[in-house]
Amino acid sequence: MKLSPAQLGKHLQGPLAPVYAVSGDEPLLCQEACDAIRSAARSQGFGERQVFHVEANFDWGQLYEAGASLSLFAEKRLIELRLPSGKPGDKGAAALLDYLARPAEGSVLLLQLPKLDGSGQKTKWAKALIEGQASQFIQIWPVDAQQLPQWINQRLGQAGLAATPEAVELIAARVEGNLLAAVQEIEKLKLLADGQKVDAATVQAAVADSARFDVFGLIDAALAGQAPHALRMLEGLRGEGLEAPVILWALAREVRQLANLAFQHEQGLPLERAFAQCKPPVWDKRRPLLSRALQRHSARRWGQLLRDAQQIDAQIKGQAAGDPWAGLASLTLHIAGLRLPLPSQ
Repeated sequence: MKLSPAQLGKHLQGPLAPVYAVSGDEPLLCQEACDAIRSAARSQGFGERQVFHVEANFDWGQLYEAGASLSLFAEKRLIELRLPSGKPGDKGAAALLDYLARPAEGSVLLLQLPKLDGSGQKTKWAKALIEGQASQFIQIWPVDAQQLPQWINQRLGQAGLAATPEAVELIAARVEGNLLAAVQEIEKLKLLADGQKVDAATVQAAVADSARFDVFGLIDAALAGQAPHALRMLEGLRGEGLEAPVILWALAREVRQLANLAFQHEQGLPLERAFAQCKPPVWDKRRPLLSRALQRHSARRWGQLLRDAQQIDAQIKGQAAGDPWAGLASLTLHIAGLRLPLPSQ
């Protein structure tokens, strides 16, 4: 059965279910949900804990054995099964279905999963987790940009702090969706606020810039058309000491793929087929992002951007005049859709 994260706390005050599955890609929220289940299990006498990491060639017989035999020192056991791939395989699926049909007495199984996509949720073993009477399925959703200020404000309240709207917005801007960083900064503010209302000046003084500057985030921001954000991420990567060739490699790879996709689409091939024919195929969750980017430029213009990337490569190698970082900034802005004059035109 499905159980929302908001309902979990109240649910754990009663008798525990035989099986819990926590699924999601937000590490902090998933960890907190699992911690709550562990704490409830300890308080209800589950004195032993056994953890299994499912990797290649995992022996699923261990799940049967763990459920079948308790130690001499504990009458109840918490069994944790961590499945980072979200794909148990045929043997694992059969083992999970068998366990769900006959949960071990005196045990609680905590299954940790990544976010399951639509096809993953339709598998027989996942449907048994989601719809079965013996299990509680907790889906953890990420906190999006619009929800983040409210989430931060709630966390401040839980920490005994009050903050001005400007302070909350500033924290949200600084941590850029990194919930763990947000919690860490709130802990700092607890020490600094000294019972006073947190304002923007306090945040400015206390909150480190914890934005997650990574090259893949830069790519996604540019593809999404978020030009100022992408430019800020580029500067952040430079400040962190990431070398220009690494950033150029990532940008050029994306532009090359977009140029090929745009050419195929202009030749009459539907985008979905073009995505599927890529090597490797484009993931479903990235297709909307690439589709938006493809609407900005023609195949010819994407080809021009690829030639600009070659020029930046020559600048990095000292074979052409110009500042490669300025070239990277220009290329990033072009990908994001700003209509700047191209050197190759």
